Amino acid sequence: MIATINRRETITLLGGAAAWPLAARAQQGERMRRVGMLLPGMADDQAFQAWVGAFHQGLAQSGWIIGRNVQIEPRWAAAKADDIRRHAQELVALAPDVILAHGASAVGSLLQLTRSIPIVFPIITDPVGAG
Repeated sequence: MIATINRRETITLLGGAAAWPLAARAQQGERMRRVGMLLPGMADDQAFQAWVGAFHQGLAQSGWIIGRNVQIEPRWAAAKADDIRRHAQELVALAPDVILAHGASAVGSLLQLTRSIPIVFPIITDPVGAG
């Protein structure tokens, strides 16, 4: 009878131990997503600030909380072609999950550097014509 109790305790212990990795995995937070943002403007431009604020608000409404489950990597290029190319290279090197690009010049620079990172572009008049 003592052997039966020990066997049961051993089976219970091993069964519980098998569940520990699952419990530990369940307690880990969700993966931090990274969003690159390439904007051809100045960081203090009120129109761009309003646009970025609306983007952040939309993320929050969808459950994406900056610093908790999403990290934003903004790059401001002041509409200068050299700055846009340099910042596009920086963002691609970071390997974000997605890049948000504003305008044809930003999208064009990014497309020259990557075809594997999704690029979202809300404002381009003629995306096919722009390449």
